[in-house]
Amino acid sequence: MNKEDIRYFRLLGIHVIIGFLVYFVPPLRNPMYLFGIIYFFIRIILAHPSHKTLEVLRACCYIVGAEVLFRMTNGGLFYEASKYLVILFVLFGTFYNGIKGGAYPYFIYLILLVPAVVMASINLDYDIRFRSSVAFVLSGPVCLGIAALYFYDKKISVKDLMDVLLYMALPVVSLTVYLFLYTPSIRDVLSGTESNFATSGGFGPNQTSSILGLGMVVFTARLFLRSPNLMLKVVNGLILATISFRAIVTFSRGGVFAAILVIGAFMVMMYSKANYRQQQQLIGTFALFCLLGIATWVVSSSQTEGLIDLRYANKEASGRESSDISTGRVELFVEEFNGFLEHPFFGVGASGMKQERLEELGSVVASHNEISRLFSEHGILGVIIFVILIFKPLIYRSQNRNNMFFYAFLVFWFATINHSAMRIAAPGLIYAMALLNVSNEKKRPLHRELPEAAQ
Repeated sequence: MNKEDIRYFRLLGIHVIIGFLVYFVPPLRNPMYLFGIIYFFIRIILAHPSHKTLEVLRACCYIVGAEVLFRMTNGGLFYEASKYLVILFVLFGTFYNGIKGGAYPYFIYLILLVPAVVMASINLDYDIRFRSSVAFVLSGPVCLGIAALYFYDKKISVKDLMDVLLYMALPVVSLTVYLFLYTPSIRDVLSGTESNFATSGGFGPNQTSSILGLGMVVFTARLFLRSPNLMLKVVNGLILATISFRAIVTFSRGGVFAAILVIGAFMVMMYSKANYRQQQQLIGTFALFCLLGIATWVVSSSQTEGLIDLRYANKEASGRESSDISTGRVELFVEEFNGFLEHPFFGVGASGMKQERLEELGSVVASHNEISRLFSEHGILGVIIFVILIFKPLIYRSQNRNNMFFYAFLVFWFATINHSAMRIAAPGLIYAMALLNVSNEKKRPLHRELPEAAQ
């Protein structure tokens, strides 16, 4: 094994141990989280100016990958801490190496979020706490905007990008270990075909499946791009299958479907960029990938006694067709779009639709869709924000086509915000990473080559 492989296995081993410690030694959860924050701040401060962006990326990715684990175990500073930490890391990076001029649309985007706060101050009643409600719905969009401002056109090599993605996936390994310890037997906690909190670590299945789906994407990329020998293929394949199994048995389909879409986008880009010889090698790895997928589904079906098959066939435990495949999300989407039609100019303000549902239904119901929330809470300004978010990356892509993960990152952002809004920090950061200027590693020149001056 070379040094890179040894480092990889050491990091995997450390994060397996972290999963055990988080489960068996609860008092360590907060200190571990604080240690991670301090560790990455030190790395950013001490890094050479040319490596600041890379260290900021590593810090942001690791915190994002660890968010759900520390939320479900109450080990973080507070519930929304990860989004604020990403913002803080990015501001540190901005202090050291600034932002590119071409990123100005994201500054406009951030300004356009402000009127929703003003409208919220007018519309929200005392029953909905103004500060916490506004912070909850805007922390994700602000995190995205600030991250996009900083990472826009920042240069990074393909090798470093893969390393950054590994930093995001390592905490998912710890989360997977924790989930196995929390519910070692899936059969014992089956309760039907609804999203299962017990198999999700006692936490929200939607968020858990989303971050596990992100782990599926990263280890798929490693299986194809960073598994040059049989041992690495086996290790990465087993990790991928294990994470996929835990994602499936949450019974929350959003994160799994999002992962499948992202993996599809990644594979199309990877295959299109490969030469003929590389394409032949990819076909062999793809066959292994398909076998892993089939085996994982068979195990999942067996462990859930066929209930997972019914879930993905949109059926209830009795076998009857479920009346609403979206589990109420379409109804919420329609309600919020109607809110946009009723308040087309400045919208209902941040958390305004929660206020309306409280008045009509007597309870607070949160949206699962960031697009409909954008329109209803920001009005016509939300339409402008949406145009910026969609077209600015595409314009950048027309000028810089090196990022193999560009479409995969955008698909993850769009798919996730349509089933889980921006409850977690991952979609905002992943969106910003689509704006990175990814360069291929330069090959070392052969000694027999002539100097540049002689050429």
